[in-house]
Amino acid sequence: MSIKGILSKIYASYIAHKTYKWASEPEETQLKVFKHLIEKAKNTEFGKDHNFDNIKSYDDFRGNVPVVAYEGLKEYIDKVIDGQEDILWPGKPLYFAKTSGTTSGSKFIPLSVDSLPNHIEAAKNALLLYINETGNNTFVDGKMIFLQGSPELTKQNGINIGRLSGITAHFVPSYLQRNRLPSWETNLIDDWEKKVDAIVEETFDQDMRLISGIPPWMVMYFERLHEKTGKKIGDLFPEFSLFINGGVAYEPYRKKFNELIGREVDVLELYPASEGFIAFQDSQKDDGMLLLLDNGMFYEFIPANEFYNENPSRLSIGEVELGVNYVLILNTNAGLWGYNIGDTIVFTSKTPYRIKVSGRIKHFISAFGEHVIGKEVEDSLKEAIANQNIRLNEFTVAPQVNPTSGLPYHEWFVEFENAPENIEEFASNIDNALRNKNTYYNDLISGKVLRPLIVRKIEKNGFNNYMKSIGKLGGQNKTPRLSNNREIADMLRQYIT
Repeated sequence: MSIKGILSKIYASYIAHKTYKWASEPEETQLKVFKHLIEKAKNTEFGKDHNFDNIKSYDDFRGNVPVVAYEGLKEYIDKVIDGQEDILWPGKPLYFAKTSGTTSGSKFIPLSVDSLPNHIEAAKNALLLYINETGNNTFVDGKMIFLQGSPELTKQNGINIGRLSGITAHFVPSYLQRNRLPSWETNLIDDWEKKVDAIVEETFDQDMRLISGIPPWMVMYFERLHEKTGKKIGDLFPEFSLFINGGVAYEPYRKKFNELIGREVDVLELYPASEGFIAFQDSQKDDGMLLLLDNGMFYEFIPANEFYNENPSRLSIGEVELGVNYVLILNTNAGLWGYNIGDTIVFTSKTPYRIKVSGRIKHFISAFGEHVIGKEVEDSLKEAIANQNIRLNEFTVAPQVNPTSGLPYHEWFVEFENAPENIEEFASNIDNALRNKNTYYNDLISGKVLRPLIVRKIEKNGFNNYMKSIGKLGGQNKTPRLSNNREIADMLRQYIT
């Protein structure tokens, strides 16, 4: 074992001990974060507007700070963009992470001198806890690839602006830089297909051991490696042992990945967002991701079934229950307050607190009152393909409210790598699983308000062609799993086989 490998195990043991210390004191840890945030921001414009000087408890905070989406903070963020200081957080942000917005155009998420290290440390600690549990540290001596956005930055009023993955690329530790691929020049390529081809050329003959990226784009990378070499990924990279995934549920892609790789590799799930690094998988044995309670963020949780009520419950970490679908609310050391990130989560454990991302609060289907969420859809699909030789590349679901004949239904658009022999039977299996998970959906089927769902087969590369047509091919862009309208569905119809 190399010196780097030996040191990584020692350091991993230290970080694991430190992590599980704060994880064993969840309420105390969050209270400490809460007090620090309020004290640090009390003299900002937002702090003065919301009476931070008189906030002594979480009850006080709930009474003074509303829950908002990005648009609710935009007035303050616009002032920061204009160069003003001490608006949401002391001073100016170091960076703005630019993301795509649905109702307000591009969103500019602040990254402060306090918050940016939390992103870097969380990513590093995820790897260290993996090493500590599994003993597998071989990747520290081989090549690593992080499929990400361009690191090129722009500047406005002294603040650098870029994609989060591009910003963090500037902070890769020096001891990993020479192991890291692709090259800086390749990461700067904007055209995603050209970028993937360039990455293939740089990596096909390297000792790749750790690979990171979101599954839809990793599939493209793996397929192009296979086209070039004729080899399975596991044969091409015999020491490849760890895939890092963040942003998209891995389970629907598992069979496809295993087929492309030729064997199973460990998967490490991360939950990074521009707003903060929220959770990572701390164990290959236990379900869910460890919620990072000491990472500069005070979390709130609103039961999803109350979210659109006039006065929904707002809960702290000590008040949550297992198995309940919560909307995640952030208060951060970059100056986001009462911020609805848009994700829904479910707690899988309280010792320590672990979560799964269950969907998006805006990404659901409730055209008929069924309120089907992402987790129910993904779990139903998982059951339908279990023990079957069925592999898929991508899918999305939308309601068909006005069919040309018959009852309305849920319409599934699925791009298969290996399609089922009987598509109607496959659709029925998904439908039965979904009915068992969602009583409202079951009642609508039983009451003949809806007919069972229909699966439409999408041609090879149909989803990529759709994303390309709307200018969102590559990077961290991904097709929503669920829509409550026909916008995506109607565009995908041209790719039905």
